[in-house]
Amino acid sequence: MRVLKQAAGMSKDATFSRNQPSVADGGGKVPVEHLEYHYIGKCRDVRYLEMILTVLRSGAEGIYPHLIEFCESHLEKLDPGSRALRKENRVATAASLPTDEWSQIVEDLKMWQEETKRTESSPKQVFDELENKNMPPIRGSHCTVPLCQTSVSKEKWNSSKRTLPRDYREWDNFDAEEECERIERNLIKSSPAVIMNTRPHQIKTKVDVTLLTEHEKLPLANREKDKGNEAFRANDYEEAVAYYSRSLSIKTTVAAFNNRAQAEIKLKHWHKAMSDCQRVLELEPGNVKGLLRRAIVYNHMGNFRKAAEDLRVVLLEEPQNPTAMQLLYKTEKRMEKDEPQQQHKKILIQEVEDVADCGDETKAEKTAHPVEASQPVGGEESSAAPGRREDMGNAQKKPHGRGDRGPHGDSSAPHHGPRRGKGASSDKYRAANDGGEKVANGTGRRGSTASVPADWSGGSKASHAGGAVNLDAPCGALPPPLARLKNEGNLLFKNGQFADALEKYSQAIQGYTDSGIDSPDDLCTLYSNRAACYLKDGNSQECIQDCTRALELQSFSLKPLLRRAMAYESLERYRKAYVDYKTVLQIDCGVQAAHDSVNRITRLLIEQDGAEWREKLPDIPLVPLSAQQHRREEPPSAEVLQARAEKAAMDTERKAEVRFTALKQEGNDFVKKGQYQEALGKYSESLQLKPEECSIYTNRALCYLKLERFAEAKEDCDAALRVEPNNKKAFYRRALANKGLEDYLACRADLQEVLQQDPNVQEAEKELEEVTLLLRQSLAITDASLAKPRKTVPITEVDGDEETASVSVSGASHGAEAATINLRPTNAYEFGQALNTARCGRNTAACADLLASTTPETLPQLLSTQLDGHTVDFVMQALDTHLLERDPNLVYRHLNHLHTADRFSVVLMLLEKDERHHMTQLFKHLSTVQSSEFTKNDVQNLANKYI
Repeated sequence: MRVLKQAAGMSKDATFSRNQPSVADGGGKVPVEHLEYHYIGKCRDVRYLEMILTVLRSGAEGIYPHLIEFCESHLEKLDPGSRALRKENRVATAASLPTDEWSQIVEDLKMWQEETKRTESSPKQVFDELENKNMPPIRGSHCTVPLCQTSVSKEKWNSSKRTLPRDYREWDNFDAEEECERIERNLIKSSPAVIMNTRPHQIKTKVDVTLLTEHEKLPLANREKDKGNEAFRANDYEEAVAYYSRSLSIKTTVAAFNNRAQAEIKLKHWHKAMSDCQRVLELEPGNVKGLLRRAIVYNHMGNFRKAAEDLRVVLLEEPQNPTAMQLLYKTEKRMEKDEPQQQHKKILIQEVEDVADCGDETKAEKTAHPVEASQPVGGEESSAAPGRREDMGNAQKKPHGRGDRGPHGDSSAPHHGPRRGKGASSDKYRAANDGGEKVANGTGRRGSTASVPADWSGGSKASHAGGAVNLDAPCGALPPPLARLKNEGNLLFKNGQFADALEKYSQAIQGYTDSGIDSPDDLCTLYSNRAACYLKDGNSQECIQDCTRALELQSFSLKPLLRRAMAYESLERYRKAYVDYKTVLQIDCGVQAAHDSVNRITRLLIEQDGAEWREKLPDIPLVPLSAQQHRREEPPSAEVLQARAEKAAMDTERKAEVRFTALKQEGNDFVKKGQYQEALGKYSESLQLKPEECSIYTNRALCYLKLERFAEAKEDCDAALRVEPNNKKAFYRRALANKGLEDYLACRADLQEVLQQDPNVQEAEKELEEVTLLLRQSLAITDASLAKPRKTVPITEVDGDEETASVSVSGASHGAEAATINLRPTNAYEFGQALNTARCGRNTAACADLLASTTPETLPQLLSTQLDGHTVDFVMQALDTHLLERDPNLVYRHLNHLHTADRFSVVLMLLEKDERHHMTQLFKHLSTVQSSEFTKNDVQNLANKYI
């Protein structure tokens, strides 16, 4: 109650200062007078309130719950985040929780404990089993010692024989060399021979992990991969391959395949490395490391075209990848060298008939087809140009020989082509329907590009070229609703929605039947497109039926024939597939996919039917000349020509970019080696490719500076600043060039610009100090040369004797000096001549007359070529002693414009003490003048810009 009594006894008129912080007594304790409602309610010091709350909670002065609550509420209003308001929560126990919740927590903890024990014990058992076996030898040695043993027995170390100590007299006769030799002989005799393996220890490449879960396999696989990484860093690539194989046998990962491919590349096992790269790209399409390493393998195997394709994909993902850029540059160079050698090199493949009366087949097969020398022959590795995903019915990603699964998309089959592009489409080829529609996929000549997914009509194609598909575009003779269904099907097929496209084509076919229109070409196209959908979905039987219906409507239509051949091949009906492929080649011999398939099926039929395989073939129909598309050459369309031009421009730009990057890197390497002349050449070549690259100008300027070619360095810096006006390197290197050219004012301005952009550039600060010193020295030399007064001697023609001429010269010298000052200059040169004349004669009155006749706005420009400390001081004296009395307003206007002259701030920094005094006197006298144009404050503000 003592606190309450004291609180009641306090004066009601007591005041509390908000601005003055509350303090405790000298011992750091809160006075008891402060523990009351009135004081706490008036207190605004948060820290002191926290101290009061601590004292109240401690109970040292008694326990007052209501006062504590009042203090807490007041403190919360002032600082809601105060640490004193935090309250500790008690730890939850069984008594504070419901019975069901507590029992659930206990069960969860027990399950977690048991699971942790199982997780820790399983890998330990596997590692123990591995340690009990003979582990691989230490790298660099062929000696194998089990982990459970040691190379030296314990008995040998615990030998009871000890060397007895020697007497000092014996040490005098001790021969250390002889004793060392004896010890070595004893060691050789007593040590057992080390058993050395005659061949390296073979590491098992597979690990039995049948009892491990997926969660347990991952750390074990990573452990084996880390061993492989260690072996790779030690250049033991064979051991690295073994450990990577062990890791892959435990768990298949992209990183392990990538690492093993790199190790195989180091061992020059190109085919194994290629296999690993293919697996990487199967697991993760577009993997940069996989593409880069496959490009390296292609490069070593001589397949430069595919290596360049992979490297371009890498550069699309990582444009600044130096390895890819350098390798692509070298690959393209090798391609350019090899092109002339392989341009006219061809192989003629001709099938020889055993039976002379084969009719149509003989006619078709006796035509020799030219094949490029680099193209594989025989169907084992048939090459197909990569197609786009939207190409219809050209291939399937299904293994050969399983029901209706086609062979064209599986890269694992030995007789298939290499991995194709996205969508696994076949080669580019071309065909045309009789109805005038140009079919864009499934056919096309070599070198053409398929760009639409189905049979588009002319109007639809035009709308697609514009960038958006017009679903209402007309399609032949089809009514608008049916034309829209067909266009929707084409769009869905292009987007890979084959089931939805199939439904649209079926609706269009049903609508065609119901409408009763007569347009066999359009119906043939619908059946052909639906067949492509069936082929994509793996329904080969339905595909064959639709293709047959299409061929009944339009004989020798190329796309239905090709799709039916693919469907037959997927169903292993090789004879019918062979006939359709041969018919396709009669229509258009440029279909590379048909060539490849004929070669592949020929081998299968020979293996299946033997030498008489041709006799078991059905008759190959004879294609009329009117249907043979390769007989008539059509000029490329404007779209094709535009696409070719765009592709050529993109290739040129890409090659220039790669060449530019390589030249820049070579120049940078030369700079690091100190070969500045060579770097200069590389940077100059880079600028020919990219004239607007700022970094190349600054780099070449650095080379010019190192070679002390300061004028060229300044020009490059000026060019860099035209491209990038705030380039810090260009300003700094131009300052160094100006310093070399002894233009210290320009050098100082550039260094100040550098420091304004980045004040932390220490090199610029040092250079600025040095240039300031050089500038003062040069100005001192200039002033010394100007200090000598120059005499004006007029030369006149005299008819009399020499004495008369000399007298006239000496008598007129003073008048001529005043007469030669031009008080009406028309340009900066004449103004500078007049000012120098007045300054050399110390004629401030003439200078005042010159300034009186000069417009204040033109004064900064007229003085720009003559601006230095002594000139400014002379002008100030002329304004103060003469012009201020006549026209103070003109003096104010001159001063208001003079400080805007170029380099005026630099000159102001270099003024001497006396010169600054003259300037101060001028402003002091000017401030005492009463004028309607300016006030004393205006003069003071203007003086701040000078003094």
